[in-house]
Amino acid sequence: MIEIQDVHKQFSTRTGAGLFKRGAKKVVHAVQGVSLTAANGRITGLLGANGAGKTTTLRMLGGLFAPDSGHIACDGIVVKNAPLQALARMGILGDAHGLYPRLSARENIAYYGRLQGMAPEAANARAEELARLLEMQSILDRRAEGFSQGERMKTALARALVHDPANIVLDEPTNGLDVLATRALREALRWLRSPAGGSKCIVFSTHIMQEVEHLCDEVVVVSHGRSVAHGSVPALLEQAGEHRFEDAFVKLAFPEEVAA
Repeated sequence: MIEIQDVHKQFSTRTGAGLFKRGAKKVVHAVQGVSLTAANGRITGLLGANGAGKTTTLRMLGGLFAPDSGHIACDGIVVKNAPLQALARMGILGDAHGLYPRLSARENIAYYGRLQGMAPEAANARAEELARLLEMQSILDRRAEGFSQGERMKTALARALVHDPANIVLDEPTNGLDVLATRALREALRWLRSPAGGSKCIVFSTHIMQEVEHLCDEVVVVSHGRSVAHGSVPALLEQAGEHRFEDAFVKLAFPEEVAA
């Protein structure tokens, strides 16, 4: 289970900075009150336009930096207080799928298994299991150099899942994927959510309406760094008084533009 309660994060930048001048200081409020509760055996979507604060929120969940205020916990472990213990409970696929290009898919996956404390035999066995789940047997012993975007995604996802985490966090995982790769990812996530797949808690961010409609049990709509609505897709349609989810999203996320 993942809990994010009223988190805030701001960054300081300098505008007009050059070689001989520091520039004016500017504060950017990236996240200004995002809340999310993701249960086991469910897929929770963090839906918002680009720049809404989704990636910053998930990076705080992954322990890359602490929130200025608010509460983030994974299975009851507060990320700020015990980041290593919390991360051990999560499999995280960020927006950069950086693989080691000279290693095969199997070696990339097994290496991350070893970093998670797995024995070599267990890590290799898990790589075989994940290759079957993600339909990547044909690339398992190929070098990652030259992989397509879909092949890279599958390898990165397998790497995130190698230690069989109870919680899976994905930041816009379908970016750049073709139709077949997207369908394969959806099926894998549905299976992982099911009792047969371990009833995982899955959180993913996206700006694609169809992904939310096809996959999510629960949706949190984020706009300008804030949570502005949450619920199932039917509940959000009812709340917005719309029949199309895209129209409901626009009304919930950008009410000022709809009013104008």
